[in-house]
Amino acid sequence: MTQERSIAADGATDSATDSAADGTAGTVLPAPRTPSPREAPALNWGVMAPGGIAAHFTETLRQHTGQRVVAVGSRDAARSRAFADRFGIPAAHGSYAELAGNDEVDIVYVASPHSAHFEHAMLAVEAGRHVLVEKAFTRNAREAEQLIEAARERGVFLMEAMWTRFLPHIDVVRQVLASGLLGEVHTVTADHGQRMDPDPAHRLFAPELAGGALLDLGVYPVSFASMVLGPFASVTAVGTKAFSGVDGQASIVVTGGSGAHGVLNTSLFARTPTSASISGTHARLEIDGPFYGAARVRLVGRENEILDTFVPPRDGGMSYQAAEAARCIAAGRLESELMPLAETLDIMRVLDGVRRDLGVVFPGE
Repeated sequence: MTQERSIAADGATDSATDSAADGTAGTVLPAPRTPSPREAPALNWGVMAPGGIAAHFTETLRQHTGQRVVAVGSRDAARSRAFADRFGIPAAHGSYAELAGNDEVDIVYVASPHSAHFEHAMLAVEAGRHVLVEKAFTRNAREAEQLIEAARERGVFLMEAMWTRFLPHIDVVRQVLASGLLGEVHTVTADHGQRMDPDPAHRLFAPELAGGALLDLGVYPVSFASMVLGPFASVTAVGTKAFSGVDGQASIVVTGGSGAHGVLNTSLFARTPTSASISGTHARLEIDGPFYGAARVRLVGRENEILDTFVPPRDGGMSYQAAEAARCIAAGRLESELMPLAETLDIMRVLDGVRRDLGVVFPGE
């Protein structure tokens, strides 16, 4: 942890007075309480859909945890075998059902496109496997509700793979919010925009794969605001469709139960700062971009003086969510307190509402 003080000379006296009055003078940010991913109980993992995100997940587990990837499944047996050979995975299955039925697998990581999350996760749940499902959890809230109900009926662990929730810098944010250090929170901002070439073959532009900015990128700022503000009292959105009819850009204003505002944006059309902030009556937190990864956090006083800075470790972001799942399962818990299923369902309902405002409907809905 490092400290940075940057107080303008002409505001030094007022700033010091204000900081003393609101209790932020001399404040340091708390240290994260996040356990090392290497310390989590080791489980046998199966990977569904061996694409790019699955490769990143598998490599991260190999490098930063004691977790074991013991099986991979794909509709294409050759693709499954190539993935298994690449990562030294013992079992390669030519169907998702075969992977779900592998009794050596404790937990399945679902890495398929959004359109298939429900189907593939349900296969694993019905086979009695614990499941970690890539974000966004499903195409819509109806699918999320059915999946959650099935997991609870069968007594298996289920969690959305919103990896940001489990990172050390987010634990720092949680502690600051719980302490009241910021005072009364009034404004939350977050954005996630990437410049994507308008390629009809790309999954993010494919309606049949539940493409668009919102489920892939926008879920990050929406989930962040949900963590900070709690359930939203209102949601208003405007947006622009991409050439294929999926949502290309959305700007969303939410209100929390206390009346605080969240101002959120997502886009496939332009690279945005991908930063976030939480502003209160006493101070604010600024999270550098990309805020959803291992990001620097600054505590800033009312006169824009930097009171403290937290610099996070950079040691395999996706390993933290796998470690959380492993710890929960070892403890007999069926969901995580850091990403509870009720909140995942609420977020899916928000995403559904935004898509309705934008007039975006996926095939098969």
